[in-house]
Amino acid sequence: MTGGRFIAVEGPNGVGKTTTAAALAQRLRERGRTVHMTTEPSDTPLGRLIRTGEAALTGRALALAVAADRCAHVDTEIRSALEDGHDVISDRYLPSSLVLQRLDGLSLIEIWNYNSHVPRASVTFYLHHTPEVLGKRLKERPTLSRLERIGSPQRELDLYKDAFAFLATRGWCQARIDCRGLDPAGVVGQLLRHLEQTETI
Repeated sequence: MTGGRFIAVEGPNGVGKTTTAAALAQRLRERGRTVHMTTEPSDTPLGRLIRTGEAALTGRALALAVAADRCAHVDTEIRSALEDGHDVISDRYLPSSLVLQRLDGLSLIEIWNYNSHVPRASVTFYLHHTPEVLGKRLKERPTLSRLERIGSPQRELDLYKDAFAFLATRGWCQARIDCRGLDPAGVVGQLLRHLEQTETI
């Protein structure tokens, strides 16, 4: 894929991925970039079915559905936006599968086998915070998903470390962002500095 840059924003539930992705898009637009925002599961009939059916769709069935949605997401939305020269920012991408499907009992290798064909992001940012802060934020939510209920902030943080190490051996460009003591603007500032240092903006 050529043209724009593909930026994935990752991290455990409650860390602020959606807020950060939207704020990063705004900052990049202020710098003259054209940005396409997206999310996973995708905003398609299949993606919406996964979101609404997550309580009943579990284990391998859920992992395969998510992988199918990702494949279609890349082919019908991400690839074309990049080829048109847009920066694409995705709220979640493959690393989320390497974490959430492990909560559902699958191994890293099985999950990777379902997703190994998808393109690497130009850079994947992993946001992290303390388990205490993440747990407090989750308690403030009116409802929790099934995977949020069976997991825990510490477990997700540990699995994201595993995912980071696993993808590092496969050549993925990644950066861990410590969100402790930072407001949303501060977090985005860290992402922009990384992009500047790697000469991608």
